[in-house]
Amino acid sequence: MTSTGAGRPRLTTRRRPGATARDEILDASAELFTTRGFSGTSTRMIADAVGIRQASMYHHFATKDDILAALLLDTVAAPLACARALRTACPDPVVRIYALALYDATQLAESRWNLGALYLLPEVTTERFAEFRSLRTQLMTRYTEFALDAQAAIDDSDSDPAAAALPFRLVEATINARSDASAEVPDTALSAEVVADAVLRVLGRGGPPTEMRAQARVQLQRVAESCPQPHR
Repeated sequence: MTSTGAGRPRLTTRRRPGATARDEILDASAELFTTRGFSGTSTRMIADAVGIRQASMYHHFATKDDILAALLLDTVAAPLACARALRTACPDPVVRIYALALYDATQLAESRWNLGALYLLPEVTTERFAEFRSLRTQLMTRYTEFALDAQAAIDDSDSDPAAAALPFRLVEATINARSDASAEVPDTALSAEVVADAVLRVLGRGGPPTEMRAQARVQLQRVAESCPQPHR
């Protein structure tokens, strides 16, 4: 048996990715919540998936709700941090919205488990998850601000100001596309690049996206320390 870092020794050798037992618990929970459902997953099942005693899990999370809250918060806290960093580091508003969309769509599309699919759980509407809902609203607001700045820079007379609300929705479309793809629905997966390209088009900027992608990647490299990378 090996140590979990808190509580009793684990029952088996490490079987999950992650630097700590807490990381392993989150990974196992993410898999179970997204495949079996939140209500269909027990804390015993999570502990068994990690290879630790159920009592040891409670050293890290007091309840199953606490685990879900941690998983959900990560999905919005990371792009919010990225948005703050890009606001300071990236002077071009068009590159800025593209970079944010590229980063966020990447973490939603390429994270190890499709955590965005948990957004619609009925439990998420309760007070316990108010912090998540608040941060998601903040992220939506940042997207709209970035989009309005980009529209002003693009200066397309045909661009509708109401379109500034669409980039956030386009990025979150990655979640459903990923769910459909995992259900073996043909041709439904969306790459982060395709989503970011669509963001520019709804804001009125056409043309090949190659140069914009390159500039956005440079900006994301500059702010990489402020933008956690998805767990693959």
